[in-house]
Parts: sequence; structure tokens; C-alpha cells
Amino acid sequence: MQHIKTFQRKKLLVFILIIISSLGVLTGRLAWLMLDRSAYYSQKARDLHERERSIKAARGEIRDRNGIVLAANQSVCTISVIHRQIEDPEAVIAMLTKELELPEETIRKRVEKISSIERIRSNVSKELGDKILAYHMPGVKVDEDYKRYYPFDSLASRVIGFTGSDNQGIIGLEVKYDEWLSGEDGKILTLTDASGMEIEGTGESRQEPENGDHLVTSLDYNIQCYAEQAAYTVLEEKQADAVSVILMDPRNGEILAMVNVPEYNLNEPFTLTGKDAEDLPEKERQEQLNRMWRNRCINDTYEPGSTFKIITAAAALEENAVSLSEHFFCPGYKMVEDRKIRCHKTAGHGPETFTEAIMNSCNPVFIELGLRLGAHNYYKYFEKFGLLEKTGVDLPGEASAIMHAEKNIGQVELATISFGQSFQITPLQLITAVSALINGGTRITPHFGIRVEKADGTVEKTFAYAKSAPIVRKETSDTLRFLLEKVVAEGTGKNGAVEGFRVGGKTATSQTLPRSDRKYIASFLGFAPADDPEIIGLVVIDNPQGVYYGGTVAAPVMGGIFEDILPYLKIEKSGKEQTPDEKSGQ
Repeated sequence: MQHIKTFQRKKLLVFILIIISSLGVLTGRLAWLMLDRSAYYSQKARDLHERERSIKAARGEIRDRNGIVLAANQSVCTISVIHRQIEDPEAVIAMLTKELELPEETIRKRVEKISSIERIRSNVSKELGDKILAYHMPGVKVDEDYKRYYPFDSLASRVIGFTGSDNQGIIGLEVKYDEWLSGEDGKILTLTDASGMEIEGTGESRQEPENGDHLVTSLDYNIQCYAEQAAYTVLEEKQADAVSVILMDPRNGEILAMVNVPEYNLNEPFTLTGKDAEDLPEKERQEQLNRMWRNRCINDTYEPGSTFKIITAAAALEENAVSLSEHFFCPGYKMVEDRKIRCHKTAGHGPETFTEAIMNSCNPVFIELGLRLGAHNYYKYFEKFGLLEKTGVDLPGEASAIMHAEKNIGQVELATISFGQSFQITPLQLITAVSALINGGTRITPHFGIRVEKADGTVEKTFAYAKSAPIVRKETSDTLRFLLEKVVAEGTGKNGAVEGFRVGGKTATSQTLPRSDRKYIASFLGFAPADDPEIIGLVVIDNPQGVYYGGTVAAPVMGGIFEDILPYLKIEKSGKEQTPDEKSGQ
């Protein structure tokens, strides 16, 4: 009996110890929660009783080099409803249906949805937002927002790009510089009770938005307008598929204009034009939109044709494979292995010096230079001149060249490459390479972004771009400028001449693939002043109808642009002709 009582006392003691231990653990846990985790749980409690609405940050402007605003903002409103605060659902539904011109079924579904906050419509005009706010209906919220606005509609559309419904960049500079332009949204915090109703007398706390920075670009509004007007004129006159123009400072790579006509309206970037455009299947519609948004200057490649003879001439001069006074004979073709490769002048140019050959754009002479260089040497200059890599331009989606591998370049491939066929590059790659060859030999990085500024004009960041060590001798650069000035003064590029100014350049006519389609590309690359270039331009006309030769169709376009912009750039007239450096022996 005594043994049983002892056992029961022990059990009771253990039970008491367990209770004491449990209370100790609970007390410790409570103390830990109260002391160490109080801030965490206080925040959780606040979160349960706070409703958050965003305050949109104003996106930074995109400006041209002179401060003209190319992309700005319009004040708009976002209309939302808070289900638990609505006192008269039917009145709210009727009002929103009327003012927003949306189907009653759509409005009803959102008003009756039990949620913290339900967005009804974004990008509502400020005037309409104020009108809805004036109804003073509980549960209806009108918050300020911003919508991207492009003052000049389609100007430089494929360069500037556009934003999506969330005001984030999608295409062009808008997406490339999104981190600078986008800013930081603010918040409106409202205290609510357990049922979600706002607590009277507590007011709202605000975290103000931080607006985006402004992007200053190298684009010049006036030069872009001149170039677009010229491009649209030739597009209509020649019933071409498209026209592209690039105007750049060859000394530093600043792009003053980039044109891809027909451009599209940046304020309506999802609107296709043309018959039955809106009835297209979704997949085909998206494909057409993608094509409409493409920047042909950087996204598309083409066979450059005779403008590439500048590259061949530079390589040959660097290798001392030719002199200016060397004599050639053009019978209208050149045999390479078993192939007869024709000159554009099928009757032949007859006897000519190298200077005359480049003025005449003679294929057989340039084939000869390519064969003299050989595949290995020639390929070395492709790499040296930057033709085997992207330019690094500050726009998304830049394409790479489509070039033969060196091991696959035989005599025939070498011959066709020498006058700009059987491979493809982008227009920007070509103009960037030639810039280096005429500026004294320095490879530059083409670009638009110059600096980022705060609203008060304070410079936040100035962008820097890579330049290379000289890639050709100064003598080679001097000689090329002399030769290309001769092309415009006396040769195939004479329609690109501008009275009173020294202009250099090169014409080209090439075919698109497949060649059986018999579609052509006319182009002209020009620069001024020829002795010390401050501006270089390239015009590419896709599938002009009727006469399609570069010297006839494209050269006058660049000549007309230069006639407008050279005085604007304060480039002085000069009648003096450049002569090659006597010491160069070229």
C-alpha cells in the first residue's frame, strides 16, 4: 500500500514538473515574441489593416541634342473601386458605365467582385477623371497616372520606341534606357478595419514618387525632319518598299538622324494600317506589327554593293597593292576560274587608272584588287574595320553580318565580295566602318545617348563610348577622301554634289535575294566636307520602281539632304579641291 502511494506521489511530481516546464517554455516564447518579434508582428498587423495604392512616377523625357522634347507624358487617371466601401452599387455601376463607355456587364463584374481594390480602367483622361471624382461616390477611387506621349507622332519612331500599358519601355531608346527613364512609383496607404472599411479620421499616408531622369540624345529634330521629308519624297516618287537614312558625325559616332520610312505613329503603336489590317488572325497580326517596328538600319542586313568598294580600296592601299596612277583595262568582264563576272558597263570601260576605276565603279578592277589581297589578308581587314562584329549601338536587336567563313572563301567568293556581293551587313555597320576610314583611322561607336539629367538640369551621368587606335594610316585615309571626292565631282556620284561644298561619296546598286525576283537596292554614301568630314550619310532605297541605279536614284536624295543641313550645321562653303598626299605615293 505504501509502495502505491509513493508511486502516485512521483507521478504527481512529474506532472507538476511538466506543467512548470511547459509554462516556462510558453513564457519564454511569449517574451521572445513580445521583445524580439514585436516589430515583425506589428508590421503584419498593419499590413492586414492597410490598403496600398500606387502613385505613378512620371517617366523621364527623351530630348534631342538641342532640348526639344521627343517623348513626354500626359496626365491621365486610373479608376478603381473598393467593394466594401460602396454604398450604392447600382448607382456606381450606372455612373461608370455611362462615363467610361464600357459594357454594363464588365462594370458590374468588377464592382461586385469582393477584393481589396479592383481596377476598372487605366489611361483615362484627366478631364474625365475629374468628372468621375466630382460624383463623390464612396468606394470609387480616382488616382493620378501618366501616359507616354510623343509630340511629333511618327518622328524617328523606330529609334525612340514606345512604352507598354505599365509605362515600361518596349522598343528603341525607351527600353534601352528604361532604368534611367522609369523612376520609382510612390504609395498611398490607407488604414482599414477588419472588414476592409477605411477608418475615419486616420487619413492617408503618402510616399511620394521619384520621377524618372531625362535622356538627352544626339538626335537633331531639324536634321531628322529634313531627312524624313527627303525619304518620304523618294518613297512616293519611286514607289519603293522602304527608304532608310542615317546621318552621323564620323568623328565621334553621334547619330544626328536615323530614318526608316514609312515610320509608324508612336501614339498608336499597335495600330496597323492597310486594308483589312484589323481582321488579321492574331499570329499574322503580331508578325506584321513586328515588321512595322523593325529598325532596318540596325535590325536588317543587305548586300551593300559598290559602296563596299571603299573597304576594298582601303585594304588594297594599306597593303600597297595598288597606286592611284596604276593602269588597268576593263573589257566589260573578268574571268575568275570558270566564271565570267561582268562589269555594270557591259561594253567595258577600256583603259583606266585606279583613280578612274573608282570614279567609274568598275567591277573588274576591284575584283583584281580582291584577288591580289587574297582571302587571308582581306579577312584580316574585315575584322580590323569592325565588319565581323556588331557596332555596339545603344539600341536593342542589332543584327550581325552574314559573312563567309575565311576557310570557305575561294577565288569566286573573293571576287564577288570585292565589289559588295555574296555577303550581308547592316547599313549601320557600313557607315561606321567608312567613318573610321575617312576620319583619319579611328573606329568609333555609333550612339544616341549623350547624358542623363535630373529635372533641375543637373547632369546625373554622361555616357562614354569606346574608340580604337588607328586602323589605317593617315595617308590611306587622306587618299580615300581624295578618291571619293573625285567620285562625286566627276564620277558616278555626281548627282550627290552640292554647289559650293566639297562632298565625297560612293554609289551602289545591288540585288535582293532571291535574284530571280529582280528587285534592287539603290544606295549612296556621302560625307562633307571632303577634306575634313563633319557629317556622313547613307541612304538606302529598297526596290525602287523604274530606274533603280544608285547614282541616279539615291545620290540626289543625299545631295538634297546635304543642301539643307550643311548650312544648318554651319559648315562653310569651299571651292578648293583636295589633292592626295604626295608622300603617300598613291
